[in-house]
Parts: sequence; structure tokens; C-alpha cells
Amino acid sequence: MGTRRQAYLDAMGIQTWAPRGGVASSETETLAPAAAESVETGPPTGLPIERLDWEALRAEVVACHRCSLAETRTQAVFGVGDPHADLLIVGEAPGADEDRLGEPFVGRAGQLLNLMLQAIGLKREQVYIANILKCRPPGNRDPHAEEAAHCRPFLLRQIALIQPKLILSVGRVSARNLLHSTDKVGCLRGRLHRFPETDTPLLVTYHPAYLLRSPEQKSKAWDDLQRVYRILHGRDE
Repeated sequence: MGTRRQAYLDAMGIQTWAPRGGVASSETETLAPAAAESVETGPPTGLPIERLDWEALRAEVVACHRCSLAETRTQAVFGVGDPHADLLIVGEAPGADEDRLGEPFVGRAGQLLNLMLQAIGLKREQVYIANILKCRPPGNRDPHAEEAAHCRPFLLRQIALIQPKLILSVGRVSARNLLHSTDKVGCLRGRLHRFPETDTPLLVTYHPAYLLRSPEQKSKAWDDLQRVYRILHGRDE
């Protein structure tokens, strides 16, 4: 394991883990950098969501008033990263920092997510990061079922445009909404699932915010990350 990668693992609080199948080096990071996130958006087109391109989809999300969250948000949080990424990471919903900055997974949880990606040879800009909800629920409460249902077409279109090799669902709310499941993360992780609408391979792991509160679970998250690496590199059994 390289010195830089060991430093990432040390920063994550991982002291004794060793990858069983090898970890990508920085020389193997060949995915394209983000390209579509700086595009200015115009008004919604009126087309069905499943026919929108990236620019029109972003405009639709920014203008969305499908539920009451539009009245309390600072801004919609569309998503960030490489629009052709092999790996799509799906979290829960924007928090206060995300609502303010307009980008998912910032703050301490975002910093840990970045370290987790770096530990398997990926930069934040080489994946795509989105949430179940595009708007922050007041007080960071869990999303209501109807709110998630209103946002699901946006996420479905993002998945269709990205066509990722793998979806990594982080946290309980994400996993339950993506898989239409009521199981706990501990029951869902460790197995390869399929996203129902597209049959895309899907793994479940713990949310970085949960790992900050429960560092004893980081070894399980590291197992999940190693499987992410193997799937992306065609080495999964």
C-alpha cells in the first residue's frame, strides 16, 4: 500500500486494514473530470423529465415546486461530478451546508467521503454525487415518502444520463428509497443488489456522518469500498 493511501486511511481512522485485492494507484485514475456542472441553466423546457438533457434537467430541478420543500430551501442541490462517471454515489438529502453552498456532501461528512474515495484511488471529481432529495428538509429531518417520490424522476434521469457501472448507496434513507426496502443498512450491505428501474449493480454502505459517530463501523465500510473497487475494475467474484 502506498504512503499516500496509508495517510488517507489513517485520516479516516483506519489503522489495521489492508486491501485483499489491491487498490488503484494514482497512475490508474483515468476517468474524465467533471464537465457539466458549470453550465448555466435556462427556464424549464416543458418536456417530460425522461427526455431532458443535463442542462434542461438542472433547470427543471432549480425551478421545481413539486413539494413544500421549495418554500424553505435556500437552493436546490442538483448534484456534482463527472456526468459520465462509472460510480454514482447517492446520499440522503442536503443538510444546512449543502443548502447554503448548493453542492452535496460538504462539511465533515463530505471530507470523510473524499478520503474514502481517495483510499480506492478515486477523486471526488471522478464520480458523480447526488441525493434522494434535491432540497433540504427543515431541521434535517428524514425525507417524507411523498417528497422522495416527487424527486425520484430527477434521480432516475440522472442515472439514465450517467449510465454508471455501479451505484453506491450511502446510509439508511438512501438505501431504503433506492431499493424500496425497510431493512437496516447492516442487513443490506455486504450483498450486491440491483437498482430496480435500470438493473444497475448497487452496493449499500454506511453514511459518512454515521461513521463519524460510530468509528467502530469503519472496518465494514472499508470492506464495502474494496468491493466497489473490484466491481469497477472487473475483479468482483
